[in-house]
Amino acid sequence: MKTPVGTLLSDRYRLDAEIGAGGMSTVYRAFDTVLERPVAIKLMHREIARDSDQLERFRREARAVAQLNHPHVVQVIDAGEDSEMPYIVLEYVEGETLKQRIRGAGRLSIGEAIAYAIEIARALEAAHERGIVHRDIKPQNVLIDVEGSAKVTDFGIARTLHDEGLTADGRVLGTTDYVSPEQALGHPVTGQSDVYSLGIVLYEMLTGEVPFRGENQIAVAMKHVREDLPDVQIRRPEISAALGSVIDRATDKDLTRRYRDAATLEADLEGVLAIETARSGQTTGEATSVLRTLPSTMRRRVPLRARVPRVLVAVVLLLVIVAVVAVVLLAARDNTQRGVTPAKVPAGTVPNTTVVPLKTKAAKDFDPYGDKTEHSADAGAAIDDDPRSEWTTESYQGGQLNKPGVGIYVDASPGVAATQLALRTTTPGWSGAVYAAKSGPPQDGLDGWIKVATIDSAKKSQQIKLDTAGERFRYYLVWITQLPSGETKASIGDLALLRG
Repeated sequence: MKTPVGTLLSDRYRLDAEIGAGGMSTVYRAFDTVLERPVAIKLMHREIARDSDQLERFRREARAVAQLNHPHVVQVIDAGEDSEMPYIVLEYVEGETLKQRIRGAGRLSIGEAIAYAIEIARALEAAHERGIVHRDIKPQNVLIDVEGSAKVTDFGIARTLHDEGLTADGRVLGTTDYVSPEQALGHPVTGQSDVYSLGIVLYEMLTGEVPFRGENQIAVAMKHVREDLPDVQIRRPEISAALGSVIDRATDKDLTRRYRDAATLEADLEGVLAIETARSGQTTGEATSVLRTLPSTMRRRVPLRARVPRVLVAVVLLLVIVAVVAVVLLAARDNTQRGVTPAKVPAGTVPNTTVVPLKTKAAKDFDPYGDKTEHSADAGAAIDDDPRSEWTTESYQGGQLNKPGVGIYVDASPGVAATQLALRTTTPGWSGAVYAAKSGPPQDGLDGWIKVATIDSAKKSQQIKLDTAGERFRYYLVWITQLPSGETKASIGDLALLRG
């Protein structure tokens, strides 16, 4: 039986309206008649309160969460009992839930989604440091206040009723759209479980939908256990490989590969926000506020117009434009006099072409004639859109490969008739070729690969035309046969396929 609106708890808190309900409790908007301010009351259900173990757990965790004082955590103000019903008094947050925000927008802007993920990660970090695990991170438990800031609620209070996995008619897991594999299996729940759930929340913010659907909660939970997450870059191709990689790692089913804690996830999210802002050149909403909180080393990577007032940006841009125009005019006059051919179009800007979206783990090293590995851990750096990272060959004494070649390939599943390959390197001058394969990938040397281009003395940045004759290939291999003169290794900083 629900407590009626209008009830005065402990002769102090008047229940004004029901604003939410769950398996363990009902949440009311209430009024503190002593301090004359609005509050939120979480009232534990009577039938749950009769369980002495659950009651003591509720009290213990309420005390623990009350010690949390963080800008992105809904503050616990008070706790008490009335007529054998325990309750928690929380700050009242005017606004909407993150779930409502996603439903209203369809999907959030990339910068805003990352910004909210950072704020949630910061809240989790503060809680985990005190040994408090949320266990039910989902957009419904994140409130967006009137200023646009995210606040996590239900910390440690929405604990599972039992610790034996999918039991009690599914109540243990609550909403299984965001449940970690270990929680679904009834294994111990740790901070890494919250990290997984946050990764799913970020996925939903970016795509507008959760990754898995099923006939019931059990079916969805088992998909989290058994199935790979649908590639976020397929559902939203414009996000960077760096952001996709963060989601992959946050939601890895293997705990040894998942982020070990919220702090590590937060650091990578901060770097990705800087990358995404640099790519777009602008930012809006909560992303603007979060950018101001990033470490100075990361803020330097953000475009000036996203970091300083617009008036100052306009003045700086005007001066830059004047300088650039002057340089261009002088260069054009000099080139005309000398008969120099104008520079080629920069990589990635060939008209009527589009970049082929690749999965975050699509790049692999290829060393069939050596020890079968060539800095494999760094292969992803070739497609992460980060100009500071790169994949390199190993160092070869005397600048000689001493084998037919070595390289790196990308998996463009399910296949594409690529027409161009955009390439950037910090070690120009190496030579080789581009090969393609429809299946495999072939591992026995170059058998099974088809040559589609020659690379003769690679430039720092160039566009390579591919002779695929309109045929779709799944794998594309950059094969290095000769190192740059005077160098002991070759590098690939950015690698992209284009079609059109």
